[in-house]
Amino acid sequence: MSAVVEQPAKVRLITDAPHHGCLSVTLRYDSADPLAVRVAFPAEVSRDDGEVVWTFARELLEAGLRTPSGDGDVRVWPCGRAQTMLEFHSPEGVALTQCDTAVLRRFLRLTHETVPAGEERHPLRAKRGLDRLLHHSEGPHSTEAQPHT
Repeated sequence: MSAVVEQPAKVRLITDAPHHGCLSVTLRYDSADPLAVRVAFPAEVSRDDGEVVWTFARELLEAGLRTPSGDGDVRVWPCGRAQTMLEFHSPEGVALTQCDTAVLRRFLRLTHETVPAGEERHPLRAKRGLDRLLHHSEGPHSTEAQPHT
């Protein structure tokens, strides 16, 4: 069973327009794909009226909070102490967004509570840790609830 972390976030869409628009996005992490994070943009920014989801490495997001990171379709870098820039490249163009760093740090903390750093490549150990987290109130050897008689 995989665990999913979802966190809403506000991002500022940086454009040439005099006023920058804000969007509500969803940050997602699924323990079934422990190396990746996703940013889901709402349908109103899509050309086909569907949610737009960007998937990239959790490590890229972490590194980008400290120093400019990424050289492919997704780039992340700090913008002062309180903001982080996320830049997305596609054949249709480039989207530049700005997000509160605290929101990203909180999201990453939740992902690490789900699958700790270093455990991503060890799915059985990560699953055992997840099982312990989900069933912390059960006894150490119990794997299922016992009926009361």
